Amino acid sequence: DQSAVTAEFELSESSEIDALLTEHGIEGASNLVLRRVVSADGRSRAFINDQAVSVALLRQIGEILVEVHGQLETHGLLDPATHRRFVDAFGGYQNMLQAVSDKYKEWRAAVSAFEKASANVEKAKRDEEYLRHAVDELQAIDPKEDEEDELAGKRSVLMNAEQLIEALQEAFVDINEGNGVESGLRSALQKVERVADKAGGQFDNAVSSLERALLEATEGIAELERVSNMMELDPQELERIEERLFALRGLARKHNTDVEKLPALLAEMVEQLAVLTDRAGNLEALAKKVEKMKADYVAAAGKLSTARKKTADRLDKAVTKELPPLKLEAASFHTRLDDLDENDWNEFGVEYVSFEVKTNPNTAAGPIHKVASGGELARIMLALKVVLADADAVPTIIFDEVDAGIGGAAAAAVGVRLGRLAEDVQVLVVTHSPQVAARGNTHFQISKTGDKDGNITQVGELTGEVRTEEIARMLSGAEITEEARAAAVSLLNTNEQVEAAQ
Repeated sequence: DQSAVTAEFELSESSEIDALLTEHGIEGASNLVLRRVVSADGRSRAFINDQAVSVALLRQIGEILVEVHGQLETHGLLDPATHRRFVDAFGGYQNMLQAVSDKYKEWRAAVSAFEKASANVEKAKRDEEYLRHAVDELQAIDPKEDEEDELAGKRSVLMNAEQLIEALQEAFVDINEGNGVESGLRSALQKVERVADKAGGQFDNAVSSLERALLEATEGIAELERVSNMMELDPQELERIEERLFALRGLARKHNTDVEKLPALLAEMVEQLAVLTDRAGNLEALAKKVEKMKADYVAAAGKLSTARKKTADRLDKAVTKELPPLKLEAASFHTRLDDLDENDWNEFGVEYVSFEVKTNPNTAAGPIHKVASGGELARIMLALKVVLADADAVPTIIFDEVDAGIGGAAAAAVGVRLGRLAEDVQVLVVTHSPQVAARGNTHFQISKTGDKDGNITQVGELTGEVRTEEIARMLSGAEITEEARAAAVSLLNTNEQVEAAQ
C-alpha cells in the first residue's frame, strides 16, 4: 500500500539546521531521522524525528545535509547562488563580511528613514492648505475645555428663566408672610432662651434646633436673594449661547469628532503646521546621513572586494591544479567577479560571484554546467569539493559515477581525491571503477533481482575475501582470473597502507 524511505543522520553542530527545527517547533537532537512515505495513490507524507512536516521542509533540511553530484543530477556548487558563500568561506574573512552586512543595514535603515520622512513632508505639504484653513476656522471660534456642557447648562436656565423667576417671587411671598420666617424663628428662640435655665435642661435640644433652623433659614433666604439677583430674562444672551453651540457642534461634525475634542484637535493641527518647517530641516539632516552611511558601506565593500579578488585567484589556482590528474589536462577553473549595479548592492557586497570552467585552451570559459560534459562535470565538481572541503558545510556528499569514461591512472586519481575529501566529510560513491571502489573504507554491493511479482533491490556490505573477489570481478569481468585477484589485493593493500599512514 505504501513505500517509505528513511535516512538517519548523526549531527554535529549546525546553526542553520537548529534554526530551521526551532522555527518549525521540532525539538533538536544529536540524531536526525528523515522519513518520506509515499502511498499507492501517489500521496506523500514527510516526517522529521517522527513529527509530520511539509515535503518542502524535508527537502530543505535534506539539501543542507546531503549534496549529490552525478552526470544527470547535480546541485550545491552548480547553483550560482552558492558560489559567493563558498568563496567567502574559503577566504576566511568573516569579520569583513560582518562589517559589510552591518554597514549595509545601517545604510538601508537611513534610506528608509529618509524616504519615510520625505513622504511625510510631501503629504503634509499637500495637506497644508487644508490645515491652515482648518486652524484659522478653529482659532476663530476658540473652543474651550468643557464648554459645551457649560453652555448647555446656561441655555437650559435661560430657556426656563420666566418660570424660575415666578417661583422665586412666590417663595419670597411665603417667606415674608406675616412678620416673616426669620423674624418668627428669632422671636421664638429668644422666648425659649429666657426660661431655659429654669427648665433643668429640658429646653436645651429645643434651643439647639431653633438655632440651627434660624441659621439655615437665614442662609436659605440669602441664597434665594443671590439667585434672584442673577436671574433675568435675556433673550439676546439665549440667542448668543444657541448660536455658539450651533457653531461648535457644526465644526465638530465637519471634523468628525466631538465638541469636547475640538481644543485638542486645534492643538494637533497647529503642531502639524509647525512640523512642516522642522521636517524640511530634518529631511536635509537625514539626506546627509544617507550619504555618510552609503560611503561607509562602499568603503567596507571595497575592502571585501579586494579580499575576494585575492581569494578568487587562490581558489582558481588550487582547483586548476587538481584537474590534470583527473584526465582534464587542458581544463582550467575560473572565479568570475562582476560588479553589481548600485540597485543590486546587498549585505554581501557589490559584486556577483560565479564559477566558470574552460575545458581546452581554444574555448572561452563559461558556466560549469554549460561547458563541461557529464563526466567532466562530475570530476570538476570533485576537484572543487576537495579544495573547498573545509569551507563547505554539507556533511554528506554523494558522487554518482564520478569515474565515468575514465580508467587506469585517472580513475586512481579520482579515488585518491575521494579519499582526501572523506577525511573532512562523509562521502558515498556509486562506482563501477575497481580503483575507486578499493579506496572506500566500506564497500557495499547493490544488486537487483526480478520475477513476475516485481523487482527487488538488495544492498549488502562486502568484507574480506568477498570484497576482494568483487574488486577482481570489476577488474576482469565475469571470469575472474588470478591476475585480477592479485591486482584486487594490490589495490586494497594500497588503500590500507594509505589509511595506516594517515
